Amino acid sequence: VQLVESGGGSVKAGGSLTLSCSVSGDTVSSRYMAWFRQPPGQGREGVAAVDSDGRTGTADSVKGRFTISQDKAKNTLYLQMNSLKPEDTAMYYCALAASPIRVSDEFRPSAYNVWGRGTQVTVS
Repeated sequence: VQLVESGGGSVKAGGSLTLSCSVSGDTVSSRYMAWFRQPPGQGREGVAAVDSDGRTGTADSVKGRFTISQDKAKNTLYLQMNSLKPEDTAMYYCALAASPIRVSDEFRPSAYNVWGRGTQVTVS
């Protein structure tokens, strides 16, 4: 299974970006998937997740601004980010859980066993 993120870049505060995570070797809609981010010098933080039934979860820090979605035809996971703030600056990773996980673990990095290499988002 391989995950490849794209769509990062530099944007001014208040702007928007859409991140994509292309999935190969598995089906995006059949797994628990999530977006995480890691600011410089800090730990990895769960941002948004979606389970195999399409139920989504969003971290309080980005609720109302970020939206996770899937395109089954393209086998791709997305993260729409609006009203970006400087504190959103981080490396963003998508992750896939090959085995079932609990909802309470959806923002725990150790629950996911497949990771992309990340895409950098910088907000100034």
